[in-house]
Amino acid sequence: MSSITDTATDTATPTPAPATAQRLLPGGWLRQLGVYGYDAHEEVILAALITADPLLLIGKAGTGKTFLLNSLSEALGLTHRHYNASLISFDDLAGFPYPDSQGTAIRYIETPATIWQAQSVLVDEISRCRPEHQNRFFSLIHERRLQGLALPNLTYRWAAMNPCSEEPSDEIYEGTHALDQALADRFSFVITVPDWDGLSREDRLLVADARGIDAPSLDSVGLAAAVAIGQERFRNAPAGLHEFAAQYASAAATLFLTPKVRLSPRRVRMLSRNLIALTVIHGGQPEPDAFLHALRTSLPQPAWGQCPDDAIIRGIHARSWELASSSTTTFWITTLLEERDISRRCRQIILDAPSPDAATVAIAQSLTQLPPSFAAAFALAMTPAIQSKKQFCTEEGRALIAAHAAPILEVQGEATWNLSAGLNPATNPHPTLGACATILSALGPKRKARARQLFYHCIVSRIEIPDPASLEATLEKAITTVRSSLRSAKP
Repeated sequence: MSSITDTATDTATPTPAPATAQRLLPGGWLRQLGVYGYDAHEEVILAALITADPLLLIGKAGTGKTFLLNSLSEALGLTHRHYNASLISFDDLAGFPYPDSQGTAIRYIETPATIWQAQSVLVDEISRCRPEHQNRFFSLIHERRLQGLALPNLTYRWAAMNPCSEEPSDEIYEGTHALDQALADRFSFVITVPDWDGLSREDRLLVADARGIDAPSLDSVGLAAAVAIGQERFRNAPAGLHEFAAQYASAAATLFLTPKVRLSPRRVRMLSRNLIALTVIHGGQPEPDAFLHALRTSLPQPAWGQCPDDAIIRGIHARSWELASSSTTTFWITTLLEERDISRRCRQIILDAPSPDAATVAIAQSLTQLPPSFAAAFALAMTPAIQSKKQFCTEEGRALIAAHAAPILEVQGEATWNLSAGLNPATNPHPTLGACATILSALGPKRKARARQLFYHCIVSRIEIPDPASLEATLEKAITTVRSSLRSAKP
């Protein structure tokens, strides 16, 4: 398989090729700044400096979170502000307000502690204020604004907090709250840092050495130069790398739906940026281990105590890498077949298929892969699509849907409906007769007619209906989605 080039091809890049540039910094660069125990996160921290996206550190008290972030600002020579979120007031950030000489605007008296000239800011103990107070920092972290006013000098927004969990624990941090989920979703990287038991013997001795506590963090490793080079590489990343990262991130977000872990559309884009930043650190070629590390540290859930099990993350990474490494058509079809929501599957076939042939393959696979009752619902919902003039699939795809829908629209066989007592079990001993009839009795005329066609087909064909209510709701949602998709589809 080919490596990533400036021109995107139908093939992504499953096999790392020789790097096109050197790795930005050698391993162990944080140690040379006097920061120990963070070796496993060096690349993610460097990636956050390259993208200048918000970074959140989560760790127990005394694990060096504040020291790390203050050391980075010191090494880079930044005008830095360090605020304790549990104690800060608005005046600490903005200064004392006063009207201008014309009395038409408000100005602020700046002090050495106000934020207006800051290039980097650390909001420490951000979880020690309640969600309504956490949101004071929302525009600062997300938009680089305060009171609606831009902060043009501010580049880096960092925060630190103690861990929180919904489960009882021996570790109790009084006054610590789960981070508001909307605020947590604005942090691009969320890193859980190691405690003493996660340090190597060498790092334990270095941390314990009192001689290093007041040593300045000098840029002896060329951090500033590496960040500048990384930012240039990031800005000029080839289209193929962007597409590979987008395919991986899209697949991961879809796969996370199964264990009910939501990644917002914003988060998916952040993940793509993080993947690209880690890749340019390695010289420009995607590496599976780097992508796994990016996936782990791009999830916001640890900020509110609900991080997925690492085995789930590993499995989703492996599958996402496999999917992103396939051809564009294969990636799209395989990702679509991972989609459990039939209405979303219908929408993607109508609007997002890379070609009519791909849509036809997806239709054929769906009719085979889905449980029989849901395959019937899929065919019935897609019938308006094949009856339209929209050219989303081939004639073969239309024929497949038509053939599958025909016995639903004109059911062969006999069944006796009695909506008050259910179908007659003597003539039709189907296990869900009563449930089907009860559902139908509560529906309006049009919805009832559609559901009746589907139930009638399943009963006559002896197709199992594990959950009639879910099947009927799926059908109705899919039909609505198909109609809206047809309105949006190209002629």
